[in-house]
Amino acid sequence: MPAATQDERHLTSPDPDATTALGIALGRAARAGDVMCLWGELGAGKTHLAKAIGVGLGVTDTITSPSFILMAEYPARLPLFHIDLYRLADASDALAGGLIDDRQSAGLTIVEWPERLGPALPARRLDVVIEGSGDDPRSITLRAVGEGPRRYLEAVT
Repeated sequence: MPAATQDERHLTSPDPDATTALGIALGRAARAGDVMCLWGELGAGKTHLAKAIGVGLGVTDTITSPSFILMAEYPARLPLFHIDLYRLADASDALAGGLIDDRQSAGLTIVEWPERLGPALPARRLDVVIEGSGDDPRSITLRAVGEGPRRYLEAVT
């Protein structure tokens, strides 16, 4: 789990529609070069949130979990790079596989299972920590790491 930083916002999402609304707001606030790390257990709703962020960006393609291909790219207002590190052991696998590259500076990168990056986590990012699973409400913490991502905290008020 990521360490606490200066700015964070705690939210409760009572249902998938509320999580979708949050994702759309985050997608609309995205800027080129941003990184969002989605933290949570299996079934917490990381991919659901990633799909909603894509809607906020204007992605018209169907967003699916890239667990087996590791990264999917979608055209939109900003290109969306959706990375799922579930199947990787650590950062060396991600870096050796070319999952992090210069193309991503033109778009928004969403990383599911970011703990696999360990010390290679970007220094400037939005951490989205999702707690809960199944039909239960979700507790969601937005944590701005670095200066730029703070605007996301304002986008959801």
